[in-house]
Amino acid sequence: MTSSDKPDNVSDAPAARTGVSARDWTSASADPQYRAAVVDLLGALAYGELAAFERLAEDAKLAPTLADKAELAKMASAEFHHFERLRDRLTEIGEEPTVAMEPFVAALDGFHRQTAPSDWLEGLVKAYVGDSIASDFYREVAVRLDADTRELVLAVLDDTGHAGFAVEKVRAAIDADPRVGGRLALWARRLMGEALSQSQRVVADRDALSTMLVGGVADGFDLAEVGRMFSRITEAHTKRMAALGLAA
Repeated sequence: MTSSDKPDNVSDAPAARTGVSARDWTSASADPQYRAAVVDLLGALAYGELAAFERLAEDAKLAPTLADKAELAKMASAEFHHFERLRDRLTEIGEEPTVAMEPFVAALDGFHRQTAPSDWLEGLVKAYVGDSIASDFYREVAVRLDADTRELVLAVLDDTGHAGFAVEKVRAAIDADPRVGGRLALWARRLMGEALSQSQRVVADRDALSTMLVGGVADGFDLAEVGRMFSRITEAHTKRMAALGLAA
């Protein structure tokens, strides 16, 4: 999940923090609805990281060279370390990690089934484009979190090195055969649509998370800000497509 290179228009460091975002976990979690939203968020992230680990390990089998295989194995290891941090944090705050992750398994597994790559290049584009959309979404949410939770979320969204790796390999493939670009551009557009739909479904199914986004918890977004948020995510996607040498 954490292959995203952080876009310029998604900020995690506003000039001044107010409300819940200016508090620590001990203080903020006294609100049961806020606590529920954070548990959902950490559960979704944890399962996303576990799934990313599994996918990168599978993608390594498609790698054309031993060096590529080793690079993906290193990235998979980093994703599993992120999962461990989230799992340990859930345990630390008195939550069972598997219970926190369970509500998100069906949606995330469904997304990955619907977007299974057919080859090595599609797998790279999926990790770079598809996972980056999810990372942008979580960064948007992170600015409304308490300081302790925000620090953890942003840490596990750090790029594992997949962004630069994917750009290098995809651009090289397009240079070698320009026809590849058209196919991968169509694939990336499909990923964009599926990723946004999946994010919206997950939020809609979880009352605490949806409340966090539309207002009422953790200085939540209003409805207009939700629209602006998705506009920023779409803009970041367009920039990533350009970095890959693909048309958005």
